[in-house]
Amino acid sequence: MKEVIVYQIDSFTKEKFKGNPAGVVLNAEHMTSEEMQLIARELNNSETAFVFTPETQEKNFDYHVRYFTPTTEVPSCGHATIAALYARAQEDQLDSCTIKINTQIGILPIYIEKKNNDYLITMTQGSFELSPAFDTPIIQKIVLALGLTMDDLDEKCPVQIASTGHSKVMIGIKSNTVLNNLDPDLIALSKLSKEIGCNGYFVFTFDTGEKDILTNGRMFAPAIGISEDPVTGNANGPLGGYIIQNKIKDITDGIFEFTGKQGEAINRIGKVEVKVNVKSNQSNIISITGNAVCVFRTTMNLE
Repeated sequence: MKEVIVYQIDSFTKEKFKGNPAGVVLNAEHMTSEEMQLIARELNNSETAFVFTPETQEKNFDYHVRYFTPTTEVPSCGHATIAALYARAQEDQLDSCTIKINTQIGILPIYIEKKNNDYLITMTQGSFELSPAFDTPIIQKIVLALGLTMDDLDEKCPVQIASTGHSKVMIGIKSNTVLNNLDPDLIALSKLSKEIGCNGYFVFTFDTGEKDILTNGRMFAPAIGISEDPVTGNANGPLGGYIIQNKIKDITDGIFEFTGKQGEAINRIGKVEVKVNVKSNQSNIISITGNAVCVFRTTMNLE
């Protein structure tokens, strides 16, 4: 009998049914890619993480992790990484430690902090990359597909692709009200993804009205089966690098830290703590930190 341990974890929150839900399979050693894809489709979260130990005693990492949306495998996922390591910590009753995971974007150190019999997870993301800003015709297509106008755009914020392993188009707008009332054309966004080579659209604003929250955001990735992602680590992390590279905010002592909020429009509010280490005015190392809460743990018989 092939039995796997399955968790459902809400990331970037301590309140069940808020934040971003992720499936986690902790003992995926003998699963096929097809089985992983079927479980991800069945759980129907934006991503499910599959964790398995290496076949040989590797010295440079502790676990492999693969990530699947309901329709496809993706190279990396912030909230599912937070969920996977939170589930691993719960399952093994870990103390504070650093665990290295092997992903399609490389080996990433994940810090698990045990605090009051609970865990806070910090994910070091992949290398930051920023593409040139799009030209006006492409920006107009993106704006139209999102249901925005060119006047909605924040002039400080070029529309361009940023990535720490799984790229997102960054679209800064002026108004939080406009953000929460977005009704994008998902079919148009999917078609546009093929044209620009990027599946995710992260619309954000500095118009938060909250002293401790720098940005509010929403993320759409219909080309990979995600109509709207509630709280996105792989959007808020690269947003930090994007802000620094475009000199939108000042930094202190080579460190830029902020809190991004997401999920308000779909009643799944979560918060992502972002930290950017800046070296020679370039974003060097980006990490995200988040809480998590277990919704359920079960086992699944695959035979």
